[in-house]
Amino acid sequence: MIARHGFTFASTVIALCFLSGLASAANAANASVFLEDHTWTELRDLVAAGTTTIIVPIGGTEQSGPAIALGKHNVRVKFLAEKIASRLGNALVAPVISYVPEGTIDPPTAHMRFPGTITISDKTFEQLLEAAARSFKLHGFRTIVLIGDHGGYQADERLVADRLNAEWRKTPVRVFAALEYYQITQSAYVEKLLSAGATQPEVGTHAGLADTSLMLAIDPSMVRKDRLAAPKLNADDGVYGGDPTRSSAAFGQLGVDLIVDGTTEAIHGFIAKQQPK
Repeated sequence: MIARHGFTFASTVIALCFLSGLASAANAANASVFLEDHTWTELRDLVAAGTTTIIVPIGGTEQSGPAIALGKHNVRVKFLAEKIASRLGNALVAPVISYVPEGTIDPPTAHMRFPGTITISDKTFEQLLEAAARSFKLHGFRTIVLIGDHGGYQADERLVADRLNAEWRKTPVRVFAALEYYQITQSAYVEKLLSAGATQPEVGTHAGLADTSLMLAIDPSMVRKDRLAAPKLNADDGVYGGDPTRSSAAFGQLGVDLIVDGTTEAIHGFIAKQQPK
């Protein structure tokens, strides 16, 4: 009888632990800002309760020199989108768009000259953004935010936002091309790096110190550190106007903070302008 009671008690403890684990997993999913982590009913309820902002993170699959993995833009924009959504408090993050315009195939131009880069046309890209936005509108989102980690399609983001906003002007739904997200990396982040001891020749525009440092701060596994100290890299290596040798997570964190703060502020400002006077 004692053994039976002991077995029963042990079984009960195991069952409770199992149920507790399931509850913890469910709570973690419910707390996630990623749309993909929710069931359709959870999403419906979130929207009904006021989570009506959706961030569409746009990355790209392209070369970033010999030291940074091809998925740089995708990993980076997902990480930063999560932080921005968490800061907003009433926002979710859509799946990352990783197929974007990267140049022509025949003849290969821009990043398409390097193996691993994937491109689509500007028209296809804009149609993709429009279809995603229409989907979110259908399901109750009222503010659709586009954030792009790559400079080549910033104009496409604005075109799509302007086109849909004109079409939807009699509805409460608006699309915001948050170009501040990318602009910060070209201005405030560079200024911050220079004041922190980096030099202009190091910073670069692609795969230099600024770009590499951001990646080190977000996901160092994407950076091949042993290749940063290679003989000076140039455009033939996929590094444009910079030197990544002294890149660091500390330098990159400066950019993370600026991007999250600046983009969150811009989204708040956009939403405030849509409120009835």
